[in-house]
Amino acid sequence: MKVPALRSKIGELTYYITSLTFNQVNNYVSPIDDQLHTSETLRDLIQRSITQNYLSIKNYILNQPEMFFSSLVLAVYDNYPDWQEIEVNYGDEQYNSIGLLNFPGQHKIFPVDGQHRVEGIRAALIEKPELGSNKISVIFIGHNNENKEKTRRLFTTLNRYAKPVSLRDIIALDEDDTVAIITRKLLENFDLFKGNRIVDIKNKAIPRTNLDAITSIITLYQANVLLAKVHYQEKFDKKPTKKNFNEKFLKFRPSHEVINDFKTYIFNFWTSFQNNLTAIEEYINMENNMAANFRNSASGGNLIFRPVGFIPLINAIINIYERTNNIEYDEIIGNFDMIDFNMNNIPWRSIMWNHVENKMIMNQTALTRLLLIYLYDRDLLTEAELLKVKEGYAAKLNIEGEESVFDILDAI
Repeated sequence: MKVPALRSKIGELTYYITSLTFNQVNNYVSPIDDQLHTSETLRDLIQRSITQNYLSIKNYILNQPEMFFSSLVLAVYDNYPDWQEIEVNYGDEQYNSIGLLNFPGQHKIFPVDGQHRVEGIRAALIEKPELGSNKISVIFIGHNNENKEKTRRLFTTLNRYAKPVSLRDIIALDEDDTVAIITRKLLENFDLFKGNRIVDIKNKAIPRTNLDAITSIITLYQANVLLAKVHYQEKFDKKPTKKNFNEKFLKFRPSHEVINDFKTYIFNFWTSFQNNLTAIEEYINMENNMAANFRNSASGGNLIFRPVGFIPLINAIINIYERTNNIEYDEIIGNFDMIDFNMNNIPWRSIMWNHVENKMIMNQTALTRLLLIYLYDRDLLTEAELLKVKEGYAAKLNIEGEESVFDILDAI
């Protein structure tokens, strides 16, 4: 095998940058065996680190014509292949980093970074051999049997410190994730989420100093994921599983028709949300410090304006929609407008809002969702869910007796 390459050096390591076809990766790159460890147990440990994730890479290759990968880092055992420099002169400059890599013997090549990509390529070629001419960028390093420690260090450095794409980056840039695409359209075209009505932060919590945003961009995206699953079931008449939903809506860009249908569904939902909640109507008509009356450290404000309340509310609306044979969202949300969302009042006080220390109580999203459904119509809850409401609410308020809990809730 001969391939053109660039030679470079960082620290004490000389490396070569080139590209290989999928066929070359399949034919020449071997699994790690005794190159990093002579111990069979340790070799098996590394091999077991190759999880089923390679299957998602295989599916990506098979389904995404605009696929792209970061470079594989491949180690050549034993040491480097032959390097033949090609002298290049351009103007007054001479370049000596361009040449050919030649693998004349039985060089063994194994992945230091990119094990899953290699296995994904192999699996994809079994189903579509015609993909073999595609090329992936490769970095070759030398590996000496007497210096396994250096290669192991490079292996762990590349794998330990690899940083996954953040959810914020996915929302901002991903062109395959349908929910991200439509979330961006909401930010650009839907009044409730335009401008500073949505805050861009690394997590869901909104800073106390923010007096404008209804919620965070991550919370809005997560709410849209919940709605996308309802839309998926209605459109495809199929219950969404993690696998089929991810492949249809999050990992691979669907048809223009599917994207437009989802956009219509999402925009219709948020239109119902905007038009049938008094607090939202008041909020959207304000010009400055729009959220000041709905989120504060004195009384907690309004449940809708807290991310830990926003998601349970959307979840509750969806649950009611599904349990009532798809009553229109307008009607469901309009009925919720009659519920008191003031965080300092029962039932949210001591459940979501600590009125003694004037701060939010986290990790009560499941109980909050059930309480919302209970307040809407307790008959929509199962016996098991009613028990969770009783036990969860009683524990927080330190009260006893089933009737006393439900008496308090029914009196609201």
